[in-house]
Amino acid sequence: MDDTDSMRGNCTTFLATEIIRELSDLDLIGYPRLVRLNPATPWKTRGNGSLVMRFGRGAGGSIEVGEIGGRRIFCRTFQKGPEPDARELISRIAPLVEERREEDSDPGLVVSVRKPSQSLYWLGVRTILGRGTVERELESIGALRFELGCGRGIIGASCGMAWRPRDRTYELLAYRPEDRWGTLRVFDPESIREVDAKHHTTFNSWEERGRKVAMVPSTPCPVMYGLRGDDPQELAVAAREIRTEPLDRWMIFLTNQGTDDHIIRGFSEMVPNRSYYIEGVSLSRSRHIPGGHVLMDLATAHGGVTCAAYEPSKEFRMLFDRLIPGDRIGVMGELREEPRTLNVEKVRVISLAEDIRKVANPSCPVCGRRMDSIGSGKGYRCRPCRTRSDSPVTERFARWVAPGWYEPPTAARRHLSKPLKRMGLEQPLEFVNSRN
Repeated sequence: MDDTDSMRGNCTTFLATEIIRELSDLDLIGYPRLVRLNPATPWKTRGNGSLVMRFGRGAGGSIEVGEIGGRRIFCRTFQKGPEPDARELISRIAPLVEERREEDSDPGLVVSVRKPSQSLYWLGVRTILGRGTVERELESIGALRFELGCGRGIIGASCGMAWRPRDRTYELLAYRPEDRWGTLRVFDPESIREVDAKHHTTFNSWEERGRKVAMVPSTPCPVMYGLRGDDPQELAVAAREIRTEPLDRWMIFLTNQGTDDHIIRGFSEMVPNRSYYIEGVSLSRSRHIPGGHVLMDLATAHGGVTCAAYEPSKEFRMLFDRLIPGDRIGVMGELREEPRTLNVEKVRVISLAEDIRKVANPSCPVCGRRMDSIGSGKGYRCRPCRTRSDSPVTERFARWVAPGWYEPPTAARRHLSKPLKRMGLEQPLEFVNSRN
């Protein structure tokens, strides 16, 4: 399912927990899935995530995946026996979708024994899909669907169902009691800092440089926090160490967050509202525009590209200020349509040009006097001696940047962007208050 929330609140993942509670007579097969799709989609609400769950009669081991209203929730490792009736599932789930949706949302619910083609996921996470493509695929696999509003959520629901993980992470989402929704969240930031330092498979929870919590939302939604990591068992242990107001429930989701699945490589043309990795050579020094944003121009095999680091990325913008013409870099980010800029998520500094600058006019070899400039590009001349020189006195300056990967602070990262921690890397330099 997809598109039951809005910018005012609610959360599709909370609805997923309501469905799990409603279908308690069935087994949950595998972890519930939170599948993020194209972050450049213009009409997304917040994280553009769809929710996917499999129900039936399970076999194999049981894994604890959550708790709802004091009842522990388990999933089974695989399906055994006949699938539940799809029409009955629709009839049981649809009332929950109607009850829990936001008024201006366009929910879509898909129920199917067969998964859509995997290609649908890659189209959904990297491009903008029309309904026609999705509906033809759903018809070919015999899927049932339920929709409200314009039913745009059908697209995200189908693409999420089509996901076969190449890379994966997990997120433990904790939820507040309904009477607390929209009120100020109560939690101990220091406990989150301790968890981040202690549990090394977690990521994107805490920003040490700014001493900021990155896992607690600011929207009036049901979520208390979202703890992300590579090990679901460690997430459950770590969550018990986070000190917050009383919680109503929690659930661990299998996700594609932090995988860079949305990044397109090896393309023939750059289409707006998609995300790319592209390499090129810096054409100029950075320039600052109102709002605290920083721009840089890059010469690439696909022509000139203007790259943007926006104010929320904080000290990450200082990397642009350290680059000079001739530096070779790779950038990842979303190509915006208007103005046409690449909104940068990560930067790879590949090689650096020498920073050689003029420090003085040349000296006359006869009298030792400083020569005068004849004019731009015309060289220098000693007026008394009439001697000439084409070159000024230059000096090689140190570069306050180094080859390697750079990323914004934790709070400024996108859901899908793979953190350097998951790449087994660290930034070679950090820029804080204009210091390396």
